[in-house]
Amino acid sequence: MRDVDLAVLPGERVLLTGASGAGKSTLLRALGGLLEPESGDVAGELTVDGDAPDRRRQRVGMVFQDPDSQLVMTRAGDDVAFGLENTGTPPELIWPAVDTALDAVGFTLGRDRATAALSGGQKQRLVLAGALAPRPGLLLLDEPTAQLDPEGTALVRAAVVRAVADRSATLVVVDHDVEAWLPLVDRVVELLPGGGAAEHPAGWRPAPLRLPARHPHPPGEQLLAAVGAGYTHRGSDRPALAPTDVVLRAGRTLAVTGPNGTGKSTLALLLAGLRAPTVGEVVPGAALTAGLRHPDRPPARWRAGELARRIGTVFQQPEHQFLTGRVRDELSLGPLRSGAGAAEAHAAAEELLDRLGLAPLADANPFTLSGGQQRRLSVATALATRPRVLVLDEPTFGQDRETWAELVALLAEQQDDERALCLVTHDAAVVSALADDVLTLGRPVGVG
Repeated sequence: MRDVDLAVLPGERVLLTGASGAGKSTLLRALGGLLEPESGDVAGELTVDGDAPDRRRQRVGMVFQDPDSQLVMTRAGDDVAFGLENTGTPPELIWPAVDTALDAVGFTLGRDRATAALSGGQKQRLVLAGALAPRPGLLLLDEPTAQLDPEGTALVRAAVVRAVADRSATLVVVDHDVEAWLPLVDRVVELLPGGGAAEHPAGWRPAPLRLPARHPHPPGEQLLAAVGAGYTHRGSDRPALAPTDVVLRAGRTLAVTGPNGTGKSTLALLLAGLRAPTVGEVVPGAALTAGLRHPDRPPARWRAGELARRIGTVFQQPEHQFLTGRVRDELSLGPLRSGAGAAEAHAAAEELLDRLGLAPLADANPFTLSGGQQRRLSVATALATRPRVLVLDEPTFGQDRETWAELVALLAEQQDDERALCLVTHDAAVVSALADDVLTLGRPVGVG
């Protein structure tokens, strides 16, 4: 972020948008007093209520892009109470405020639910409840609905609107879903990739999404199937995923949708061979087991190199799968470990860097990228080994319109190359653009 001039008045509601990597999350962290001067090169002046942001932290409620980084307690209710305790709320008022905040965001699992057992969307609701409970004067939200199902998204937006309805709190929200916030905010500020910011007038609308051309395929050979596969965490009395049947075929894309907490990410881990089901089985097709020393074994028992060549995976938290200190090395690692020569691995890395707009960041550390850039890098690493099956958890999270279109076009090409794709997503536009079949967990529906 550089050369940004911005004044926000008390009680205003501002939507902050801009290209992936333009500095939106950095600006929010700066407003919240969470950027240390020694962490980078600092220019200009930033104040909150006329003072340095780090002296106003107690007046700020913030929701980060990654909810895991914000959870501090092992039980849901304690996590919301933590902020109230730190702001000196009288003890007799804490638990009523906790319950009000949990109800406002639609968190119905109770105070005692273990935070480690929550889905990504449930964690997102919980950290928002924690930010709302102390009734902050400045509310900073970074992609607050990105991992939520449509019902949860509407509920959370309504909770935010109620929290700022009397104009006693100021709102700055970062979101790529601009249209949904336009009726709720006073103005839109766009951070520009080269620096600076532009303010958009009332009635402004972003350019429409560019959808790739569809090339429908007849179902190809079966590459992978889940047969009654389910999963229950050790010590839990309820399954994270109920027994589920899935078939992935060459040239086809399956979208897995449904409410938060129904096991979508767990299903992705089972299909990817990163976790073994506790009930049922995951069965690879003959085309996927060709060349294996033990073709009768399920993917969860394959060696790492065997798995990487056959099934590419994108986690819900992309930073969990980075292994090197440079973006370029991250993209070369998979092909090299899968037996490719250095020249071949380098060529594959350079092609993906160009396609996904990461070439200027080739020598950067993956952990310094923005959330949207990390997401594109994780997708690129999954594609680098050219596996026959791709299992991608929320692959379009944090993308602006241009990077979204390029990412979706690249995934559409994988269909044309006789691969099977499984996309876990709440992004209705991705379902419309890519899905041949839809599996909705939590309530049975027909295949589309």
